[in-house]
Amino acid sequence: MKKYIKIVAFSLLLSGSGCTGSFDEINTDPDAYSTVPYTNILGNVIRRTANRYNDDLEIAQFSGHISKIQYIDDYTSLIPTNNSYGNKWADSYWGYVQLQDILDRSADAAEGNKNVRNVCLVMQNYLMSLVLDCFGDIPYSEAFKGAPENGGMLSSKYDSQSEVYPQILANLKSVADSWAEGLGSDELGDGDFLFDGDVLKWQKFCNSLRLRIAMRISKVYGGSQAIIEDIFANPSKYPYISDCSDNAYFWWQGSGVYYEKYYNNFLSRDDHGMSQIFINHLKAMNDPRLPVIAKPAASDNEFRGSENCPVIAPVINTISRMGVLYRETPAGFYPFYRACESSFIMAEAALNGWNVPMSAQAAYEKGVKLSMEDNGIDDDQTSGYLASEGSWDGTYERLYNEEWVALFKQGVEAWSLYRRTGYPTIIFTAVAADGTTPQYPGAYTPFVGIHNDVPFRLPYPDNQFSYNTAAVNEASAEIKDYVWGKQLWWDTRTNVY
Repeated sequence: MKKYIKIVAFSLLLSGSGCTGSFDEINTDPDAYSTVPYTNILGNVIRRTANRYNDDLEIAQFSGHISKIQYIDDYTSLIPTNNSYGNKWADSYWGYVQLQDILDRSADAAEGNKNVRNVCLVMQNYLMSLVLDCFGDIPYSEAFKGAPENGGMLSSKYDSQSEVYPQILANLKSVADSWAEGLGSDELGDGDFLFDGDVLKWQKFCNSLRLRIAMRISKVYGGSQAIIEDIFANPSKYPYISDCSDNAYFWWQGSGVYYEKYYNNFLSRDDHGMSQIFINHLKAMNDPRLPVIAKPAASDNEFRGSENCPVIAPVINTISRMGVLYRETPAGFYPFYRACESSFIMAEAALNGWNVPMSAQAAYEKGVKLSMEDNGIDDDQTSGYLASEGSWDGTYERLYNEEWVALFKQGVEAWSLYRRTGYPTIIFTAVAADGTTPQYPGAYTPFVGIHNDVPFRLPYPDNQFSYNTAAVNEASAEIKDYVWGKQLWWDTRTNVY
C-alpha cells in the first residue's frame, strides 16, 4: 500500500487573550504543542531527504541513465553554489540536527523510546553516508557541537572518509545489535513515511545500509568482508531487505505540493531525455524493462537516447523520455533501498570468494528477478531474459551492468557504483549523435575537453568557502575544477581525470 503524506504542523502557535498572574502563561495557546512531537520531526526529515535526493536529474547524468537535451549552455551546474548540490549538503546536516533533538529530549527515557531513538540513529547515519558518497571528506567529528568556538558546522574541520565511513558502520552495528536483543514497544507514529510504523522493516533497512556501505569501501577497508559475511550468515539476528515488499520506498501523496519530484518536473519542464548509453544497453540486451523505464521517441516511436551531456541539443522529439512509472505518476516513489541491491551485494561477495549462503549465479539471478518484479515484468519474460542475453556468465561486468540497470532512479547510488567499479565502461566514452565525434561527459560545463570522466564528486557549497574557508580549502587542495582531480577514498579506478 502506498503511504500518503499526512500534513502536520511543526511550528508552535502562539496567541493570547486577557490577563494572567503568571508570565509563563501570557500569550500561550493551551491547545498548541509546547514541544514538537517526535513523529512530526521524523516525518519532516524523511520527507525532506526524499525531496532532496529524489531531485537529482543532474546526478542521473553522471550515472549514464539520462541526458540533458535542452538548455545545454548551463555553465554553472558544477560551480560551488548554495543551490541544487549545496542543498543536499545543507538538508543532510539540518536533518541530522533535527534527529539529534529527538535523541537529546528522549535521553532520560531511552528504554521507553528504543524504536524512535534507533530510527533516528539509522537516519542520521544514512544522511551522513549520502554526504560522504557525494562530497568526499566532510565535517563530522566537530560538526554537531553547536557554537563556532566549539566547532560548529560552519567552522569545523573536515574528517577523512577513511575515518568517517568506519564510524558510520560502527554506529549502525550498535543499532543493529540493540534491535537484535529485541524490538522496542514504542510506536513511531504517523510520521514514519518510509515504513508506516513497521519497526522490523527499519531493522532490515539498518542492516541493508551496513551491507551497502561495507561493499562500497571494500577495496580500501579490510573490515568489509567480515561485516558482510556476518550479516548474510545471521539473517535472524541481522535481517536485511531481501523481498520487494520490504523495499524502502518513499511514496509521494500525489496532490497539492506533494507531487513526486520527477512528475513535478514533468508538469513544467522537458529538459532531460534518456541517455544514449542506457537505451543502447537495454536494446542490446533485449531487456524487457525497456518500455517501463523509457518511452519511445515521439518522432517515430523508436527507443533512442541522447548523447550523454551533449554540446549541442538534439532534436528533442527524436529522444526517448523516462517511462510513466518513473516520471508521470503523481503519487510516485523515491527508492531509498531496493531488495535487489542486497542480492547483487551477495553475488559480488560470492564472486570475491567470501563465505555467503548463495552462489554468485543464484544471488545474481535473484537480484534480476527482484528488479524485474519492481518494474512489473512477468515471470515468463524474466525467465526468458535470464535464459538469453541476461544469463549469468560468471563476470563482474555482467553483475555490475545488471545492478546499474536496476538502480535506475537512484542517481547517487548508480553514480557511486560506476565510480567504485568503473562499470559500465562506456559512460566516459560517449560519442556524438553521428557516432563519430568523441565528446566528454559533463561537456555543457566550462570544462569541456579538459576531463575524460564524469565528475568524481559534487562541489562543496559556496558557504563553506565563505565561512569555513581554511578547512574547506585544505579539504579541496587536490581537487581540480571543483569536482575532478582527487578521487573519493573508495574510487580506485585509474586513467580517469
